[in-house]
Amino acid sequence: MKDKVVLAYSGGLDTSVAIPWLRETYEMDVIALAADVGEGKDLDGIRQKALDIGAIDCHVVDVREEFAKEYAFLALKANALYEGRYPLSSALSRPLISKLLVDCAHAEGARAVAHGCTGKGNDQVRFDVSVKALDPDLEVIAPVRESPMARTDAIAYAKEHGIPVPVGKQNPFSIDVNLWGRSIECGVLEDPWIEAPEEVFAWTASVADTPAACRYVNVTFSGGIPVAIDGVEMSPATLLSELNRIGGMHGVGRLDHVENRLVGIKSREIYEAPAAVMLLEAHRDLEDLTLPRELAHFKAGLEHKYAELVYFGLWFSPLREALDAFVEQSQKRVSGTVRLKLHRGTCQAVGRKSPQSLYDADLATYGAEDTFDHRAAEGFITVWGLPTTVHAAVASKNDGTADQQGTVSAIAGMQRP
Repeated sequence: MKDKVVLAYSGGLDTSVAIPWLRETYEMDVIALAADVGEGKDLDGIRQKALDIGAIDCHVVDVREEFAKEYAFLALKANALYEGRYPLSSALSRPLISKLLVDCAHAEGARAVAHGCTGKGNDQVRFDVSVKALDPDLEVIAPVRESPMARTDAIAYAKEHGIPVPVGKQNPFSIDVNLWGRSIECGVLEDPWIEAPEEVFAWTASVADTPAACRYVNVTFSGGIPVAIDGVEMSPATLLSELNRIGGMHGVGRLDHVENRLVGIKSREIYEAPAAVMLLEAHRDLEDLTLPRELAHFKAGLEHKYAELVYFGLWFSPLREALDAFVEQSQKRVSGTVRLKLHRGTCQAVGRKSPQSLYDADLATYGAEDTFDHRAAEGFITVWGLPTTVHAAVASKNDGTADQQGTVSAIAGMQRP
């Protein structure tokens, strides 16, 4: 009986080519696993394609709700943006797909899992490390890494083996899609000076084609998680799909980013992430309303690290789990509604309300209703600035700009009898 390998299968060029390559190179039976994280693809067609190419079986698993709730929304609560721009769409799906690969390998008695990642991409790290974190004994095979081909060579290989692929030599884009975003690379995009052509985009309208009138969207959160749009409660996956549709109509969510890959090179990436951009804007705004200053400032310092852990493939790390515990505690009072204004490719929070709001109108107003004790400010400023004032007095003495008596008098003048 042949050994078995479970292949993460998307139906694209690299994973399609991997099926005959694994059979020829390793002489293993290939079991394909297609995970539906919101690509919007014909999953029955993908399954049949895998079987036609040579897989002995193909499992199709719908994990849209799990991906939205247990991966995308955890990153949302952490306001995770790699290098302050990329909402980690592809990076977030990899640990979930890795978990499915391991589960399938155990169920099928396979000794290995495989993926279609290149030897200079980030995804190879995310898959390899995640699989080993879940089962150190499983072998991980990466056909594209072991036998790298230029994209044109991979297309030629596919044609030789009768594999239909949705790319051509004139349009060789590599595309990854899930509910949290759509990433596009390769082809003309490899020149960072060239503006991404319109044919790259599928979710978002160009600014010229967006409605002239702005659109307001109310997003309601409970414990840091979005639960409703304009008062209508939705499941996590449905909510993301609806925000992708609404934001895309108004051109929201286009990102053009030259990012620093984990393997040490720079890469130009194009992203479409309407729902992610809108929810991150709304969530940060609601935190501004509900989190105390010290908690908000401390959390902001951890968000950068959280994004790096996800991007670097360390989802199943003790540090990410520890950060999740902190983030979860911070979200207990992040509940309320944020009003977003969408217009010509922009998204801005323009209104917010919460039963947990720390905004006190009577303290904030400059009108007659003002209850702030202005007289208390003088003493506060004196005590707050005391270290700076003492330092300045001592420094002026040592620099020869004041005599000893003048320094003592300056400090004594700050003290009340």
